[in-house]
Amino acid sequence: MSAPRLLLCAPASGGGKTTVTCAILQALMDRGGNPVAFKCGPDYIDPMFHSEIIGAKSRNLDLFFLGEDKTRYLLAKNSAGAGLALIEGVMGYYDGIALSHEASAYHLARVTNTPAVLVVDGRGSARTLAAVVYGMKTFRPDSGIQGVILNRVSPMLYPRLKACIEEETGVTVYGYLPNRPDCALESRHLGLVTAAEVKNLKEKLKKLAAQAEQTIDLAGLLALASSAPALAAKEIALPEPVEGKPVIAVAKDKAFCFYYADGLELLETLGARLAPFSPLEDEALPEGTCGLYLGGGYPEEYARELADNHGLLREIHHKILHGLPTVAECGGFLYLHRHLGDADGRYDWQMAGAVSGQAHNTGKLSRFGYITLTAQTDGLLCRAGESFPAHEFHYWDSTTPGADFQAQKPQSNRGWACGWHTPTLYAGFPHFHFWARPELARNFIAAARRYEEALL
Repeated sequence: MSAPRLLLCAPASGGGKTTVTCAILQALMDRGGNPVAFKCGPDYIDPMFHSEIIGAKSRNLDLFFLGEDKTRYLLAKNSAGAGLALIEGVMGYYDGIALSHEASAYHLARVTNTPAVLVVDGRGSARTLAAVVYGMKTFRPDSGIQGVILNRVSPMLYPRLKACIEEETGVTVYGYLPNRPDCALESRHLGLVTAAEVKNLKEKLKKLAAQAEQTIDLAGLLALASSAPALAAKEIALPEPVEGKPVIAVAKDKAFCFYYADGLELLETLGARLAPFSPLEDEALPEGTCGLYLGGGYPEEYARELADNHGLLREIHHKILHGLPTVAECGGFLYLHRHLGDADGRYDWQMAGAVSGQAHNTGKLSRFGYITLTAQTDGLLCRAGESFPAHEFHYWDSTTPGADFQAQKPQSNRGWACGWHTPTLYAGFPHFHFWARPELARNFIAAARRYEEALL
């Protein structure tokens, strides 16, 4: 299929990829366009900015999770009928796993034949920006870098910077954004704060969109996107759906919001009926719940409110211990502990208690990055010996992290035991993507259906 598409990348994190991406998406939405957005890598937060505030459909494209064929397939599937597919890169353009380019934005651009546009932070530089662009473009002969957008540069300096860069590198400069402190996006330890937490976010993005209309060559970017070759995507065979449409309750609120949208859709495709609920506000699980999905998020930020919802905590505790099929990732895993507190004992909130032990803030990044999980026991998701890709990123740890999986870092000798895995429970710090191994989703749904049948 032919899908107009661009990938926005940068020499490093913090250069303004998300700001420029959101400005362009909002401008196109304000024009009445039909853009779709993608995020390279496992990040949950940037897609929330794309979708929840701007209103553009947004998905993750992660080559470590999905491999090349599934990545191309999901890009094609989610771009169908769109005027532009805008992919936001991750970290520096060439930064992948263990100093390789594997799973980098560059890797994604090459796999999908997508033109790359380099976002360069112009603060404190002048002619050196041309050297940065030249180096990024020529570092690999197939870099795919075909354009530049300058960020945080002054209107007076921009015309001379544009002429210098184009003369020295041959790369077209498609505009700039000036420094706009009034439109800054706040951050915290997992990256940007979530879309729901940014004050006046809609107003900020409207200002950025108006700025983009004035100083970014949107028509030129759309023409470049249209030059992308047809996307060759193979159809992906999926398991047979589970009959019966069992209800899987999905925790979705400010405390639990880290989900891959394609993963949720896959659960529905394979036979589940998803029922969102709020552990902060709802006093009971949705009616007919036969499975429970507790995604990641920031339960520690809302620990008091979660602990005060006694009725829901008691129901979740009772039902999990009596066989309710449950997937709990990272923040969801924290929620299942007996206690959530800090290492110094200054506060201690009682949680669901479906997992023994206490979760506590370590004050530092505990484990980070891609891993492969290999099951040590038969359980809800898979059999002993089977593996699937996952990702960890957390500042909290547990006195009982589990030992039913062996985690292995790619291209490394480092590994550790983690996770709980029983016939009805997966709980642990690692996140995973159901599209990585669709059988995991079907196994979860099938367990929910068996739970439902036992109640009849």
